[in-house]
Amino acid sequence: MRLDCVPKLCGAALLCLVGGVTLSGCSNSAATGERVSETAGETPSRPAGPSTQLSAGLPAPRRQAERVPSPGAKEETEGAASVGLRFVDVHEEAGLNFVLDNGHSRARLMVESTVGGAGWLDYDGDGWWDLFLPQGGNPFTEGVERRTSNDELFRNLDGVRFARVTEQAGIRDADFGHGVSVGDFDDDGFDDVYVCNVGPDRLYHNCGDGTFQEISAAAGIDNPVWSSSAAWGDLDADGDLDLYVCNYLDYDPWHPIACLSQDGQPGICHPEEVDAVLNKCYLNQGDGTFRNIADERGLNGPDGKSLGVVIADLNGDRRPDVYVANDTTANHLFVNLGDGRYEERAIALGCAISGQGHYQASMGIGFGDYDENGYPDLYCTHFTKDSNTLYANYGPAGFEDTTRKTDLHLPTLNYLAFGTVMADFDYNGRQDLFVANGHIDDWRKRSGDLWYMPPQLFTFNGMKWTECGKSAGGYFEKEWLGRAVASADYDDDGDLDLLVAHQNAAAGLLRNDSARGRFLKLRFLGTESNRRGVGVQVTVTQGRRRLVQQLAGGTSYCAAHQPILCFGLGTSAEPCRITVEWPQGRRQELVDVAVDQSLVLRESDAQEP
Repeated sequence: MRLDCVPKLCGAALLCLVGGVTLSGCSNSAATGERVSETAGETPSRPAGPSTQLSAGLPAPRRQAERVPSPGAKEETEGAASVGLRFVDVHEEAGLNFVLDNGHSRARLMVESTVGGAGWLDYDGDGWWDLFLPQGGNPFTEGVERRTSNDELFRNLDGVRFARVTEQAGIRDADFGHGVSVGDFDDDGFDDVYVCNVGPDRLYHNCGDGTFQEISAAAGIDNPVWSSSAAWGDLDADGDLDLYVCNYLDYDPWHPIACLSQDGQPGICHPEEVDAVLNKCYLNQGDGTFRNIADERGLNGPDGKSLGVVIADLNGDRRPDVYVANDTTANHLFVNLGDGRYEERAIALGCAISGQGHYQASMGIGFGDYDENGYPDLYCTHFTKDSNTLYANYGPAGFEDTTRKTDLHLPTLNYLAFGTVMADFDYNGRQDLFVANGHIDDWRKRSGDLWYMPPQLFTFNGMKWTECGKSAGGYFEKEWLGRAVASADYDDDGDLDLLVAHQNAAAGLLRNDSARGRFLKLRFLGTESNRRGVGVQVTVTQGRRRLVQQLAGGTSYCAAHQPILCFGLGTSAEPCRITVEWPQGRRQELVDVAVDQSLVLRESDAQEP
């Protein structure tokens, strides 16, 4: 199938924002904070950048030469070994006026409890990261009548302001939206969007002219069930992105199961009262079509009830594995056998249930190497009265539940958590954890649980995690029904900001205003591997310290992140060595790299395997 988009912006001239620098070989000439179009220096099949017609009536974005520091820009601090984390919610001043409607019907339907996705993408190729936000609505009505508003696309104009461009971009999904995943599946340089719905999912192909075309049926995507999250990753090692879709429960929106609370009133059903639906894995066939291979390749497990997913190398063999967070059933770890097949080994490897042997209601997944042993660890979010779980990863030896020994058990017992991001937000050289909380229903009389809940922020000192949200800004003093958390450096000031989806309230745009240490921010341009470099592994060595990160598919909950890797280096200004291992086997070595800069790494500059 040819992916020829129907022209929607006839005769419109296209702006191609190509500039900045890339880093290759052993050079370290990239400038700090310089913005680079991901299509720079390449010849995509379609021109990069937004159309002038799309821009009509919108405030003109600043051109590269006119760039001024955003309000979030900060000076690096010398004493960054122990700095203060701080986030400021700037959604209102940024013009990001999206309110997620969960339906809040009197029937208390299950779909109302979990909805809330968010995805970052650079849909117009201008180097500024835009936002796709799925919408819920009334779960009883059909089509456009369901919506208080549509799924929304917001264009990032200049790192400060956003403008709604939904209709201009051709986004017309009338289903009950849940999650979103972003990936350039045809490697044309433009981000495509997969929307998980309660009902048929949607695949939007980016036409490269500022518009999208919905192609799910033509592409072979057939998933008319309740899906939650999805993740892109190169599961068959052929150089393009495949798609793993988490399906949740067997739910008929026209004849939903009615459940009652303890006082006999309508209440949200427990997952144990509803059957699971098998997940799907869509193999990218390279011609614009996909084929479901979940069963034949061993990528389905029993009783999934899946809500979160990560695609990454979890055992150190440089092959992508798939970890799935399941609600009230055992989590799944599908280990890549290297011959196209996968085997489920979560129980054997210690990441299926808690260290106390309990099934848990897993929702979101944080991903990062908190103990700095070179293997990515997993942080699963859970229900109230059952703490979130931190799985330390020991590579081929498996995982250990280290929640209690690192002091993450008690602080999370009274919260119901969904989206989560593990990252070094202040670049002090240690990982931090952001967690979005909020109950699925009003259980205040039933159990004393909070309904709306404050988010949580933890910082790691090398031994223990410490909660620090109360000192991180006014956003953490308020209570929300938090769901997706998606990370991006939307203002291009060098650090990670967050988008948090809130049910029945405006989404939070959390600008990172933390005082920060030294850092390296890395972006990727694949030529043999997928375009964004999903699956790449990077080792940064500074003196005796060695930091390892992977660019994973999925993570968090119902979310898509900017595909970058950010390394915090604390107070040290010593030059670094960067080792890059690309998914297709090429290896790249860069020496004497100066700190405090953002770099773009090209696979074409790496050595043959």
